[in-house]
Amino acid sequence: MNMGAPGLLLLCCSFLCCCFRSRKKETDDAVLVKESDSLEHASSVEMNSVNGRIPGSPLRVPASPGRFSMSPKLDRVGSVHLTMNQVARATQNFSPSLKLGEGGFGTVYKAQLQDGQMVAIKRANKEHSEALRSEFKSEIELLAKIEHRNLVKLLGYVDKGNERLIITEYVPNGTLREHLDGVHGTCLDFSQRLEISIDIAHGLTYLHLYAEKQIIHRDVKSSNILLTERMRAKVADFGFARLGDNDSGNTHVLTKVKGTIGYLDPEYMRTFKLTPKSDVYSFGVLLIEILTGRRPVEKRRDPDEKVTIRWAFGKYNKGEMLDLVDPQMKEAVDKKIFKKMLKLAFECAAPTRADRPDMKLVGERLWAIRMKYIKNGRSE
Repeated sequence: MNMGAPGLLLLCCSFLCCCFRSRKKETDDAVLVKESDSLEHASSVEMNSVNGRIPGSPLRVPASPGRFSMSPKLDRVGSVHLTMNQVARATQNFSPSLKLGEGGFGTVYKAQLQDGQMVAIKRANKEHSEALRSEFKSEIELLAKIEHRNLVKLLGYVDKGNERLIITEYVPNGTLREHLDGVHGTCLDFSQRLEISIDIAHGLTYLHLYAEKQIIHRDVKSSNILLTERMRAKVADFGFARLGDNDSGNTHVLTKVKGTIGYLDPEYMRTFKLTPKSDVYSFGVLLIEILTGRRPVEKRRDPDEKVTIRWAFGKYNKGEMLDLVDPQMKEAVDKKIFKKMLKLAFECAAPTRADRPDMKLVGERLWAIRMKYIKNGRSE
């Protein structure tokens, strides 16, 4: 791109603010920032700077997260105790064939323990070991406090010398981004995308409202959403997560901006004030990604289509919503249902946090959309 990230961000925000004022009754929304170009290369960046059985039928998924398990005590951490020698055996000396993914913190490996249990082991990059200590400590401390079916579960950790490892449950079906890319050979249908969206909303609602202390994820994106064999979603990677500051009566935390370009809340980027609404913004961008299949920024597309949410909002304004349907979905999609999801996504990605709903309301609205979808026979 000829335009740098700040320039692109300002251009997009200016454009969208104007559009949203003209459509205020329809939706108070907007967007964006720049990009995370691919699963492998959408790295988490620093700027200036978490079980339960899931019902097999989607009809039995609870309407909204009214009840959650209590936050587990810290002694749950360490339910898996490993030495470095045991880790090396379990990962076949960190074999590339067992690599599940890679990010800013390090590399994640699939591992089989001596008792046959499958786990995921995230190994910090040794060359950045000291620099990543705060992210490691943050992830351990926060994961130890949470337990919910839509959040990846911490099992143990290793912190010795220059080795820092986080051991979590193994979620066998890859990332949401991989499924949107068709890496696993099948396309997500509309029903699956809707269920995944609800799962993510439930997980984030737990973090914001029901955990022992409020937690803001700060890196909500498609490559941080893991899918089970039943296609239930779990939010992963808490390296950038922060505790909220509600206990002191404040509505925000002042912090250096961290997250992934393309999903970052523009108001957080401008003010350094972090609130749960920053996760809501990222969820809005993610919801557009789920519906269209496109990444937040598509470098190789025409200029008017590069910024996905700007392109999507333009189509929405023109009444051309069905042009936004991921072409991998061969099924007919109910236009009214699709429009409701788009509208919600734009509201989540509004330029100012005051115009965004909270995650609990987002989950409830997605549930209402889902009930309407089922009542309509799933498609017209």
